[in-house]
Amino acid sequence: MFDLSISEIAIIAIIAVVVIGPTELPRALATAGKWMAKARGVMGNFRTGLDAMVREAELQEMEKKWASENDRIMKEHPAVPDDSIVSENQMEPLDGPPAEVSKPIENPPEPPPAGDPKP
Repeated sequence: MFDLSISEIAIIAIIAVVVIGPTELPRALATAGKWMAKARGVMGNFRTGLDAMVREAELQEMEKKWASENDRIMKEHPAVPDDSIVSENQMEPLDGPPAEVSKPIENPPEPPPAGDPKP
């Protein structure tokens, strides 16, 4: 992250122990950790807000593209007025089923017995 080597970290730790003292060092590290957590939280909120703004800008750009493409398509293929619809394209209702089909079968044929061999 900060590109510190082990020797640099050791020098910082020794200076911290000498300046702060071994008894106050844990409290100082806890305070530094709290500040780091707050800084990370602020950066996370900033990043989230920035991502939302970028996403919104991209959506607006896509909406403009879609609107222009829709306008182009509508100009190339104008809508047909209702008066000029050809009657061949309209659907016509079908007649009902034939009368003899609607009658139920009174005596259905019986299946052959299972024991009979087939010729």
